Amino acid sequence: MSHFVHATAIVEDGAEIGDDTKIWHFCHVRRGARVGRSCILGKNVYVDAGVRVGDCVKVQNNVSIYHGVEIADGVFLGPHACFTNDVNPRAIKADGSLRSESEWQLTTTYVARGASIGANATIRAGVRVGEWALVGAGSVVTHDVPPYALVYGNPARVAGVVAPNGEVVARRYAPGAYTTKDGSERFVVPAS
Repeated sequence: MSHFVHATAIVEDGAEIGDDTKIWHFCHVRRGARVGRSCILGKNVYVDAGVRVGDCVKVQNNVSIYHGVEIADGVFLGPHACFTNDVNPRAIKADGSLRSESEWQLTTTYVARGASIGANATIRAGVRVGEWALVGAGSVVTHDVPPYALVYGNPARVAGVVAPNGEVVARRYAPGAYTTKDGSERFVVPAS
């Protein structure tokens, strides 16, 4: 396979890395993880065991993608974006002993094709971010994000419709047909 791994990165045996992918300084990709083709993992990215990252995904510096998170093709993850994977996280049990991995409630989180997660956004465990959605920087996403939705805030709220090229085409979210200002893109926001 033809991919690049910086000398400071760790890619464990059993991790699958696609062609033309670049893994930069101090990254760690765990065994059983799959990173697709033509991806870029910026400095200090962590990809946990069992994680699936699609093709043509760009992961900016300091993003940790934990077990239970799935990233589809063409996703952008901004610097310091944060994913969680347990809705009731605890380090210890009531008796003070350390909880084992089997005592965690792993919850699946999914980021669909073409979606973008802004810098420092936090995505709660179990959330689905729809196709081409745009999560604003610093947002805290606690509920599913519909396809093509612009969301931001704490908690993040739907604030419009975004085209695949990133243009905000409406300041109110509603199903229907949309076109970018220059007419170069036409797309349909599906009814829920």
